[in-house]
Amino acid sequence: MQNHTKGILYASTTALFWGFLAIALKVAVREVEPVTIVWFRFIVAFFILASIQLFKNPSSFKIVVKPPWLLLLAAGGLTWNYFSFMLGVHYTTPSNAQLFIQTGPIMLAIAGVVFFKEKLNRSQIVGFVIAIAGLSFFYSDQLSAFFDAKGQYNKGVVLVLTSALAWTIYAVSQKKLVSKYSVESLNLFLFGFPALIYLPFVDFEPLWTLHWTWWLLLIFLGANTFIAYTCLAQALKYIEANRVSMIIIINPIITFITMAILTEINVSWIAHERFSPLTFLGAMLVITGAVLVAKKRKSKRQ
Repeated sequence: MQNHTKGILYASTTALFWGFLAIALKVAVREVEPVTIVWFRFIVAFFILASIQLFKNPSSFKIVVKPPWLLLLAAGGLTWNYFSFMLGVHYTTPSNAQLFIQTGPIMLAIAGVVFFKEKLNRSQIVGFVIAIAGLSFFYSDQLSAFFDAKGQYNKGVVLVLTSALAWTIYAVSQKKLVSKYSVESLNLFLFGFPALIYLPFVDFEPLWTLHWTWWLLLIFLGANTFIAYTCLAQALKYIEANRVSMIIIINPIITFITMAILTEINVSWIAHERFSPLTFLGAMLVITGAVLVAKKRKSKRQ
């Protein structure tokens, strides 16, 4: 399998898992404190990866003892990204959080051109414009609500925007690091460092009274973290940052489809959301733009 195809598949897997993430977080925060959820996501992801690496490649733990400064920067960005996004989802809705977190992939695409000197062809530029226009249509109702709303809603949006910036810092650092270090060794530190940082703030007592279904949800969130970020790191290793960013930007479409289904079957455990015809137009434009950006360039004969 060619590296380009591998990168597309890895980035698409990340988009798929992130599409369900905001909904799962919105449900989890009903019973578990945000900081506990964030810690649980990191610790589950760390133990899954550590268990694999103990048998597969024990030497990958060396980076935990003496991490490079760029890895510390990436870990700091990821630490704030998780917590601020968690709070953002808590104060607003899953779809709104997914809208504003997309500024992260957009900033990553810009960073790809500025820092990594990635070239954009004509179809990619058109794809970016179409995708961004699609996001505007897709969330037209949510955007108008942002300008009209006050208090906690806007507080949640601001938190999500800081989360997007922190994620961009992580992703740019990770893009540079994967050229020198293995994905597994990097993620050992990226999962373990935040787990240690948040440990003093975790209240364990309420966890022991949780029903087993809530435990399943927490484990899913941890597994989601492990799979999504492992695939993201691999995608950044195989293809350009601007392609990765435009593929993962389709994850709100998955959130939208899931929320539409949940609204249609009238579930009681999450607030319903309504979407206008512009939402459907926006969804098609985002997908079209993403395909144009991700499309492989035709090689030119000398």
